[in-house]
Parts: sequence; structure tokens; C-alpha cells
Amino acid sequence: MHTPPASRLTDRKRHDIVAAAVAEFRANGFDATSMDKIAATAGVSKRTVYNHFPSKDELFAHILQQLWDSSAALQAFRYRADQPLRAQLLELMGAKMALLRDSYFLDLARVAIAEGIHHPERAREMVARLADKEEGVNAWLRAAQADGKLKPMDTAFASHLLQGQLKAFAFWPQVTMGQPVLEPAAEAAVIATAADMFLAYYAA
Repeated sequence: MHTPPASRLTDRKRHDIVAAAVAEFRANGFDATSMDKIAATAGVSKRTVYNHFPSKDELFAHILQQLWDSSAALQAFRYRADQPLRAQLLELMGAKMALLRDSYFLDLARVAIAEGIHHPERAREMVARLADKEEGVNAWLRAAQADGKLKPMDTAFASHLLQGQLKAFAFWPQVTMGQPVLEPAAEAAVIATAADMFLAYYAA
């Protein structure tokens, strides 16, 4: 019988602990969730949980870090002067929508938002860090503006408007009211309409 390497078993246990923490935080909130309960849900000992995460705060911080890291694809997106502006914007918003439909990302967001409601100081930090992670869209807008394809604008404000149109249909209803993710046709319609409305106002 093949025995998985110790490192793989360790990674699997860590993954199970984080998944259990997400489930428990979502169901019961941060304060009402204990490391004992997380260990039981993960099927590991409490000592194993503490070996990976010395405290509940550090475990929650790890969950938040996963939330920030989920937007890596948007951070990597670059403006291409030789490509049509609308096609690039549709691709960029498609990448954003792919993140918003990811069930694990939505679970992480629910946990983060619920904790932010009960502890506003954490909410302020989360909002600030999420804004940093949306810098990829801002950078694309600045590059398109510098290329003469977009009018002068406050790119942070314009980015918020643009992404807010997607979130109104494909994030807030799912996170706050448990609605299902959009069907592909509805998703494509939201992306295309948001892009066209944005370009109708901001295109040079």
C-alpha cells in the first residue's frame, strides 16, 4: 500500500483545518467558534490545529489572506495597446466574474463580511486590503487612459463604478441572500452591459 509523503499529509490536514474553520466561522461566527470545534469538524486533534495555527486569530488571518490571494489573476492582467479596448475590458471583467462565481471565494467573503459586521475595526482593514487587491483594474484603466483610449478620470472611482455593476448581480445577492451564481447567459449579459455602459461614458 502506497503511503503519501508526510508533506502531502501535512498539506491535506492544513487544508482540512482551513475548510473546517471556514464552515464553522460561517455557521457560528468568529466569537462562537472554538478551536476544539474546528478540530472536530476537520477530523484532527486540537494539537494538530495548533501546530498549524497558534491561535484562532492567526487562522482567521490565513482565511483572509486566501481571500486576497484569490484575485491574483486580476493583478496580473495587463493593458495591451495593440488590442481592441472593448475586447480587453470584456476579458478583464470576465476574469473578475470568474472570481465572483467561485464557491470557495464566496464562502471566504461571507466569513470576512460577517466578522466585519461584528468587529468594525476588522472591516476597515478588510476594505483597505480589498481595495489594494483591486489595483489591477485601476492599473489597466490608467494604462488605457495614458494611451489616449479613455478620458481623464479618477481611476479609483471609475474602477469602483465598473466593478460595482458586476457585484450588484454576482456578489452581494449570493453573499447576503444565498442566491445562486448567475447562469452563463446572464453572466455574459451583465459583463457586456457593464463594459458598454462604461465605455459609452469614459471612452475617448
